[in-house]
Amino acid sequence: MRALLAHAIDYAGLFPPANLSLEPALRNYAGYLREPDAWMLGPFILPTGQFDAAARSISKFDEQYPLRISALGPRTDNADAFRQSLPAAMDAVASFRASCGSAASVEQFEMPLPSDVDAEFMEAIGASIAPTQLNTFWEAPADAAATVIDLIAAQNRSHPERRLGFKLRTGGVTAEAFPSSAQIARVLMAAANQQVPIKFTAGLHHPVRLFHDSVQTKMHGFLNVLGAGVLGIEHQWKEADFIQMLEDEDSNSFSFTDELFAWREWEISTARIRVQRELVTSLGSCSFDEPRDDLRALKLL
Repeated sequence: MRALLAHAIDYAGLFPPANLSLEPALRNYAGYLREPDAWMLGPFILPTGQFDAAARSISKFDEQYPLRISALGPRTDNADAFRQSLPAAMDAVASFRASCGSAASVEQFEMPLPSDVDAEFMEAIGASIAPTQLNTFWEAPADAAATVIDLIAAQNRSHPERRLGFKLRTGGVTAEAFPSSAQIARVLMAAANQQVPIKFTAGLHHPVRLFHDSVQTKMHGFLNVLGAGVLGIEHQWKEADFIQMLEDEDSNSFSFTDELFAWREWEISTARIRVQRELVTSLGSCSFDEPRDDLRALKLL
């Protein structure tokens, strides 16, 4: 489980349903860094528009416990607005890196894409982010994922040093925000076939799929999604195999030993999990406590 969940939970405390203000969210993250479960903690998701405010709270962090950031660019309505916003976001990253020294690091960048994306547009994106040497994840809706993943893969083949990734929204605060298991399955297959790294955001607070009153629908489980990613890619699953795992609501289907992770009769070794995690990277969650509490309740942590 350490291999499957190592630095897998990007902390998104600023976002719904937590909706914390910046100061308490940073205070939470500083505390999490010092806890025994910090091995599960990924970077702090911070909009580039709040970099200046975050820099004023940098005293909570130091070289031993740095503020690790996934910078979030703004949502834009069209390609022209995106082209104006992206350079400003890159400038904010550079300025923050220069001002905070070893107490903070910007490790990755993520940003929603506009709907009007083509190959030329992705080439311009790649050129803009190349000097930053950031891992990047570009968000698009599930129904546009295959097209966007194809465009990203073409960029990665042309410029292997850039390694652009894809970001999928897996939930939200309403039932309509949750993609179907079939949609997630197709996205995982497309990312695997094209060797495009993928991260997830929203709706993955719980380890195993369940119905939740707050959204009046079934929420995807992070063991289902990350597990289907590593197992499905390892064993070259068909869509039906992915869907079956994504929809499993029985925690007893999931088991861990030092040597392997298993879902039902399917197994993957700890060493191979680490390899597949290069593609199935992380998930954004507005809570770091809820996933851990649920894992403890299931006697998995």
